[in-house]
Amino acid sequence: MTTISAKIIEDSRGPGPFYKRLTTMELTYPRFIHSEFMTHRMFSRNASSSRAIPVQRQIEAMIADPAIPLFWGSNKPGMQAGAECTTAVPVRNITDPNGYTEHLLRHMYLSREEAYIDEMHHAIAKAKAYDYAGYHKQIINRILEPYMHIKVVVSSTEWANFFELRDHPDAEPHIQLLAQEMRKALIASQPQNLDIDQWHLPYTLDEDKGEAKRRANNQDGYWSALRKVSVARCARVSYKTHDGQRPDYDKDIALYDQLVGAVPLHASPAEHQAKPDGYMIKFCANDGRWFHPELHGNFVGWCQFRKKLERNLAKGNSFGVAA
Repeated sequence: MTTISAKIIEDSRGPGPFYKRLTTMELTYPRFIHSEFMTHRMFSRNASSSRAIPVQRQIEAMIADPAIPLFWGSNKPGMQAGAECTTAVPVRNITDPNGYTEHLLRHMYLSREEAYIDEMHHAIAKAKAYDYAGYHKQIINRILEPYMHIKVVVSSTEWANFFELRDHPDAEPHIQLLAQEMRKALIASQPQNLDIDQWHLPYTLDEDKGEAKRRANNQDGYWSALRKVSVARCARVSYKTHDGQRPDYDKDIALYDQLVGAVPLHASPAEHQAKPDGYMIKFCANDGRWFHPELHGNFVGWCQFRKKLERNLAKGNSFGVAA
């Protein structure tokens, strides 16, 4: 089974009609469409990394839920495939030392799904061989990527262009299904209302809020601690650790310090946290203005934590900034 899903992680609206809704989703989809998803620049996103997931855990996940095509289009000129193809597929004959052969009588034929899974198991066998030989998972997991799912956390105030392009009959079928799942999730979710001194913080739990409140000396300290926890978990694209364990408040604070204290700064997980910007109404005209549009980044009406970090960094030193 191939999983394509969208789950709302955090959904917020500012304190007035001028604010756009800010939504964070956790997506799961085949890694083979990830490059298409990455073309949408109004999105802030982080993805699970092949460098971080242990090889055996990745293999177990693939066997349980392999990423194989849901639509098997036939060949024709152009980017869009033709009608569904059901032809059996010739595969390598394991008794033939040359692998593939031109001799049709020596081919073994499998269904399209069986042939795809057959190739996945060849990749798994090769990955296990590299693992046995002592190679790092950042190399081994590359062999497995065509059959992997990927988890992505994405935040945005701008969804219309994505849906116009991807929830469309001409779109690649798997990203079209993803867009439809994302649209359904947005429609079903009810955003929370935030004041201008409150933060949109994906992956923070009630227990984190209680812990931050217990430790903080003031409101700024409270929000600062929760931002750090949120950044760490957005970097992992999960509440849980890479080993599947429950989140640890102190370890997440430490991970944040590793990311933000690094040179250069690892800032992309800090794009998902944001607070409503102030808005000044011009009573003599039909429009108004935001107090800090330079902090919005790729959001509209929300001050993005990454922008605040970068501004503070620019004032304090000349370190570079990494995506």
